[in-house]
Amino acid sequence: MDIQENSQQAMNDDQELAKVLAGVSQQTEEQSMPVPAASPMMPEPVLPPTPMPGSDTPFSLPAADDAFTAPATPPEPVGHTPTPVGDVNSALDGIKQDAINELRPLVDKLQVSAEEKFDTYLLLLRSTDDRDLVAPAHEAAKAIADETKRAQALLDIIKEIDFFANSQQA
Repeated sequence: MDIQENSQQAMNDDQELAKVLAGVSQQTEEQSMPVPAASPMMPEPVLPPTPMPGSDTPFSLPAADDAFTAPATPPEPVGHTPTPVGDVNSALDGIKQDAINELRPLVDKLQVSAEEKFDTYLLLLRSTDDRDLVAPAHEAAKAIADETKRAQALLDIIKEIDFFANSQQA
């Protein structure tokens, strides 16, 4: 095969491809000419607004009375009674207080590490400001095996005692 045949074949292939593409393009244009009716798969076309006769405005605006106004309050779901935010917070605070009161006598019965027990006592101590929890929290802190974590726990105990001393002075 010589070079002239290859370039002539490539040229013929390119020309044929161009003809095919031109035919497909022409068919696509012919098919897209009629505007089909709106269907569930294809929404109805939106036409641009038309200017009002004798007006400088490029399109017409609805009158103020025709404008959509949203309802003042959204509709409530069926069977739902709204709860004011204050009621939710007080309800949650009540549940929290009940849980604290129920947990307090059970802390010693928890099957957790000394570190977790200390964290539980510290949480109770900070939630209730009950000075009687300082001694059991201190005992739990002393039982922590890791020296770094034990040191941090002891610092937390000191901070809580300082908090109580400062709040008593104020």
